[in-house]
Amino acid sequence: MSLDDALAAVLPVATRLDAPDTVDTFDADGRVLWADAVSDLQVPPLDNSAMDGYAVRGADVQQAGVVLPVSQRIAAGQVGTALAAQTAARIFTGAPVPEGADAIVMQEDTETVDGGAVRINVVPRPAQWVRRAGEDIARGATILAAGTRLTPAALGLAASIGLGRLQVARRPRVALFSTGDELVMPGDVAPADMPPGSIYNSNRFFLRALLVRLGCEVHDCGIVPDDRDATLRVMSEAAANSDLILSSAGVSVGEEDHVRPAVEQLGELGLWKIAMKPGKPFAFGKVHRGGDGRGSAYFMGLPGNPVSSFTTFLMLVRPFILRLQGVQDVAPRALNATAGFEINKPDARREFLRVRQTPQGTLELFRNQSSGVLTSAVWGDGLVDNPAMTMIKKGDAVRYIPFSELLQ
Repeated sequence: MSLDDALAAVLPVATRLDAPDTVDTFDADGRVLWADAVSDLQVPPLDNSAMDGYAVRGADVQQAGVVLPVSQRIAAGQVGTALAAQTAARIFTGAPVPEGADAIVMQEDTETVDGGAVRINVVPRPAQWVRRAGEDIARGATILAAGTRLTPAALGLAASIGLGRLQVARRPRVALFSTGDELVMPGDVAPADMPPGSIYNSNRFFLRALLVRLGCEVHDCGIVPDDRDATLRVMSEAAANSDLILSSAGVSVGEEDHVRPAVEQLGELGLWKIAMKPGKPFAFGKVHRGGDGRGSAYFMGLPGNPVSSFTTFLMLVRPFILRLQGVQDVAPRALNATAGFEINKPDARREFLRVRQTPQGTLELFRNQSSGVLTSAVWGDGLVDNPAMTMIKKGDAVRYIPFSELLQ
């Protein structure tokens, strides 16, 4: 199955989770907005000064060097009186422009004169350094749409219209586990004491970190041994309190791969071979929550090789989790970039190559693209999305997806 077909099958199933959370705007970074944020006011509320300087009437300053008495002083947060003709008002950044004034002259273009007057050394343009009321936000405008993943700037925008609390999608609850008798947790066994055939469980660490970055509540179910009963028990317990169960390894058809039959016994499963490299084996289905009518938890099974698991997560699990929170535009932003490498023996599958940008702006390729070489994902700063059977020559334009798009 092509990656695009797999996404077309998976994403429509990911309906937005019910029951939103209401959180303090201070704590909403990274959360997904539940409903449109609509402004009940205009921003700025009044015409205001963009500079420290003097508010004047343009008609009173027809030539440079005009001296005007200063009739009032207006600081931010104060509202002055109407500006009398042939006078200037001392004004500061953010202060409302007094009625009658139609320009601001910044203080660098003025000189103070004894007796409380100011010399205007330039002829101001109409509306110079005046920020108009409502030029940022109009009353009744939707400033943030439902499904927006909130950024620091978005939080500031929400605060600017008085929203101290926001309704956001609740965090998806994800149960995470790895399978395999060969897996050992770092810290449990020293490298010198590792039994033959054992490996440290790296997938558990990066998968948990990726889930947390996507706003999930992660329940870490640990390492599940290669045992049918143990797999069934963990699956059943995970389904009871999770929206999604995520596993790595054990979804193939070997005698020690117990995830597939466990999901089939407890729910329903589709096991697909995705035409992508690294990747290929991917499982998607549901695990029912017993016979009490409480529905099901989604299930996604990733390959065991670390780079395969990492890449498959980014391409399939990430968009699914974002959709659960109400985000509609889940496709990562790809850039056109120039290859500084060659691929003379293209793969029959769509390939995601680990690359990084050089100081010259071209992309260089990690020397070993094996699905077991996790070093490539640390060395690189993105992926080249290379279509199946496509050779790449130096200087070719390629589709580059920065990790900054995928890991935020």
